[in-house]
Amino acid sequence: MSKETPCVAVCMIDPRTKLCFGCGRTLPEIARWHAMESAERLAVMALLPARMTEAGLASIAPSPKRT
Repeated sequence: MSKETPCVAVCMIDPRTKLCFGCGRTLPEIARWHAMESAERLAVMALLPARMTEAGLASIAPSPKRT
């Protein structure tokens, strides 16, 4: 994963908030993530912790990598 992504490879959308349980992004944000400029991605990422807290969601930790 790039440093400019909040993705933790837990892609599940909360039906109540419409936010990803893993990263806090919305489906439209996820869909256009790679088309966003770096500054826009960083701006969205700055909002995610507060967004998750306000929604009452705790980020799901990524699954450990298998070797």
